[in-house]
Amino acid sequence: MRSLEYDSGALRTSGYDFRHESDRKNDNEAPNKMTAARTLEDGTKTHENIIFSCYGGLSNTGITSALACLEAVKELGLERAAIGCLPALQLGVKPVIGKAKAAQKVVTVDGCPLECARKIVEQAGIAPAASIVLTRDIDMKKKALHEDIGRDIKGVMEYISHDEVNRAKELIVQYISNGGGQR
Repeated sequence: MRSLEYDSGALRTSGYDFRHESDRKNDNEAPNKMTAARTLEDGTKTHENIIFSCYGGLSNTGITSALACLEAVKELGLERAAIGCLPALQLGVKPVIGKAKAAQKVVTVDGCPLECARKIVEQAGIAPAASIVLTRDIDMKKKALHEDIGRDIKGVMEYISHDEVNRAKELIVQYISNGGGQR
């Protein structure tokens, strides 16, 4: 069994200490709680645009949604766009909700017609400027990854089309850069 090695200093960023308490025992440091170290109020601006993505890892569409969002952020840069924490919206995490409300645009990217990302964003009281659905907007066909179990199962990336990731990324970039209109 291989052990994971890491630089414990790299886990201390922005005033937070993400190390486990046992890793701090010789540091003479008190545990640093995120809420004590830094608080963000509703409305705090951090990025111009926030993308909330489906990450349905059980199908090609969910994985493609997530990969396309990452590629869009790489192209646009973190000042212009970032990927928001979708589960934090459902849990009512105020800093995440505040960042989303302060953003110029919130864009949701869903893999399939269930539109889980859009629904979660709206339930948090945030109206997306755009809602992208890959099965609708780039005519992607959904494939459940469990279908090949027991037969000819492939590596996860063999179910993902680079062309579909790129087309989805271009659509996200278009909506953030040009407005693209409400979908």
